[in-house]
Amino acid sequence: MSNTSAAFHFSGLTPELILDAIESIGIYPESGLLPLNSYENRVYQFRCDRGQRYVVKFYRPERWSDAQILEEHAFTFELQEAEIPLAAPLKIDGISLHHYQGYRFALFPSIGGRSFEVDNLEQLEAVGQFIGRMHQYAKGSRFQARIAMSPQSFGDTGLAEMMACELIPVKLLSPLREVTTALLQQVKAIWQQQTPSKIRLHGDLHPGNILWTPDGPGFVDLDDACNGPAVQDLWMMLNGDRNQQQLQLEVLLEAYSEFGDFHPAELKLIECLRALRLLHYNGWLSRRWQDPAFPRHFPWFATEDYWRQQLQLFTEQQQRLLQPPLSLIPY
Repeated sequence: MSNTSAAFHFSGLTPELILDAIESIGIYPESGLLPLNSYENRVYQFRCDRGQRYVVKFYRPERWSDAQILEEHAFTFELQEAEIPLAAPLKIDGISLHHYQGYRFALFPSIGGRSFEVDNLEQLEAVGQFIGRMHQYAKGSRFQARIAMSPQSFGDTGLAEMMACELIPVKLLSPLREVTTALLQQVKAIWQQQTPSKIRLHGDLHPGNILWTPDGPGFVDLDDACNGPAVQDLWMMLNGDRNQQQLQLEVLLEAYSEFGDFHPAELKLIECLRALRLLHYNGWLSRRWQDPAFPRHFPWFATEDYWRQQLQLFTEQQQRLLQPPLSLIPY
C-alpha cells in the first residue's frame, strides 16, 4: 500500500466520467447509478440497456498495484471454478481490470440477497462449510503480490498512522500511546509463540460481506484478500458472550472440518487479530481523513468522546489477551 494514497480523494470521479468509463467497455447503463456502501473504493449498481444488473467498482488510486488487483481477481476466478459462491469480476474481451482516464475499475454481476444472520446456527453451519471449501482451494498456492497479515503489517502500520492523527486530544495522546504500544507488544509476544498458517484469505470476512441468497451464502468484496492464518476468516462470525461464542465456534469448525483441517492452536490468535483490527481501523480512518467522504460519514472520529472510548477499548483488549482463549474443548 502506498502512503501517497492518503491525500487522494474521488472528486474527479464525476457521474459523467463513470458512465463514459462503463460505456468504454461496451456496457450501456439505462438506469441511474445507485451508490453502494463503500468508502475505500467507489461502488455503484446500475441496470444496462439489456436489462441486466451490474455493480461497477472504481479502485482507489495508489492503494493497490495492478498486479495486486489482478491477483485478487485470479483468486476469485479460481474459487468460482470450484463452485464456491462469491462475486467474481466479469471478463470483457478477456480482461477483468479496466482503465479509464487514470481510474481502474471492474464490473461485477449484481448479486441479490438478504443479510446473513450470525445468530442463525443453520446459516452459520453453511458459512463454515463454504469457508472450509474456500480454504481448501486457497492452500494450493500463496499470493505473491498482496500483503501478508501480521502484527507488523497491520499493527505497526496502524499504530503509527493512528498516533500521527491530529484529531486525538492532546490530553489523551500519551495514555493512548502507552496502552496501544503495550497492547501491540502483547500481540507480538503471543504471535511469536505460534506458527500461524499462511494461506490465501478473503481477509475481511465480516457478516456484512456475506449475503444470504436462495442457494445459501455468497461472499462479496475480496478487496482485502491477503496471506494469513485461517482463523482470520472465521473469528468475525463470533458474537455475544463467551458461551455464545463457544457454541458458534463449535458449529463453524465442525462444518469447516468437513472440507479441511483447522489447527486449534490458531484459536489463540483470535484476540490478537481483534487487537490488530482495532489498530488497523483507527489507522485507516486517520489515513483517509483528507478524503471528504470520511469526515462526512465518520464525524464522531473527530470528537473527544470517540478517543476516550478507544482508550477504553484498547485497555479492555489488553485484558482479553490475558484470558484463556476459546477452545474446542470448553473450559
